[in-house]
Amino acid sequence: MVGINVQDNESIDRALKRFKKKYERSGVLKEFKRRTFFQKPSITKRVNKIKAVRRAQKLERHNR
Repeated sequence: MVGINVQDNESIDRALKRFKKKYERSGVLKEFKRRTFFQKPSITKRVNKIKAVRRAQKLERHNR
């Protein structure tokens, strides 16, 4: 559960901004999206391999 303490002098906009940042960093939305549909393990492995290859290519381009 994500929550923040709003201080007396703090504006609502500022508190909302802090809440959104904390919510995004906690990974709640990412976890929800992952759990909303079932993905076969073979597809998950394939996607992870593709991501790893792209990451490696990006690092290689960056190091040149």
